[in-house]
Amino acid sequence: MKAVITGGAGFIGSHLSDHLVAQGHEVIVLDDLSTGSLSNLSQLQNSPAFHFVQGDILDRELVDELVAEADTVFHLAAAVGVYNIVDKPLQSLRTNLHGTETVVEAAVRHRVPYMVASTSEVYGKNDANGLKENDDRIYGSPIKSRWSYAAAKGLDELVAHVYGKESGVPCVITRFFNVVGPRQTGQYGMVVPRFVDQALDDAPITVYGTGTQRRCFGSVFDVVPTLTRLLETPEAYNQAVNLGGHEEVSIKGLADRVVELTGSRSEITYMDYEQAYGEGYEDMQRRYPDTSLAARLIGYEPTRDLNTIIDSIVEHRRSTEVLPQPA
Repeated sequence: MKAVITGGAGFIGSHLSDHLVAQGHEVIVLDDLSTGSLSNLSQLQNSPAFHFVQGDILDRELVDELVAEADTVFHLAAAVGVYNIVDKPLQSLRTNLHGTETVVEAAVRHRVPYMVASTSEVYGKNDANGLKENDDRIYGSPIKSRWSYAAAKGLDELVAHVYGKESGVPCVITRFFNVVGPRQTGQYGMVVPRFVDQALDDAPITVYGTGTQRRCFGSVFDVVPTLTRLLETPEAYNQAVNLGGHEEVSIKGLADRVVELTGSRSEITYMDYEQAYGEGYEDMQRRYPDTSLAARLIGYEPTRDLNTIIDSIVEHRRSTEVLPQPA
């Protein structure tokens, strides 16, 4: 199989590239390196099955040229991270809306099965106990940039679904719930790598808000293998499928866990949302996924607990940077 991965130099995309090459497939990564990094793909640079193309998913001719050669497309390219969304809302909307339309149109034109990556953000402020794929979305004001990402990804899903349904080209939508692991950066607001970096530097760990917000974190090593399996499962076509972990923790509890596992001397401090992100930022109190659909479709069951996930990030940070080792 020849697979095109948009956003393949990013955190999840690079792990998917590893996975596909290890399975014997050929991989073409398209990435503009705005948030991804070639260092995420350094382990593949000498593989004859791997090819990197630097470019923009808004470049219709380039996208069409690459997709025309592919057997499958994994669309992960997006403007991601709270800092990006809040600081560059218009650019983020263009990338997420028009970029997805460009990739999906090319896939349908060439009859290439495609997967579109979405996010738990589409549920907005819905804090139900076990969010199901057909649950309602609850958003704040549309003029608050905080919700522009959620709105755009919801429209991405609609574009992917309608094109797939009308064309008959196999399509799967995956909703990631706080997928974390090695290579993820805290630079754009991702909380686990940000906490780990602060802890390894013995710097104050900064919790935004009250710290009572609750989340579940899924391992990239549990999630990535499901992406190919879903595209091979006809029952999954034209569906949105939740993917994530089941161990729930408060953000304050996450900070405590990181301090404990790293042996850090960091203190935990608090910062209000306006100070962190600017005026008008909103957060949701809880986000807990129901992954029973993925379980029924492909037997999905996350196997890595939160401690294992944090340890994998710490190990990666210590192996790639000059950091103090534990006594």
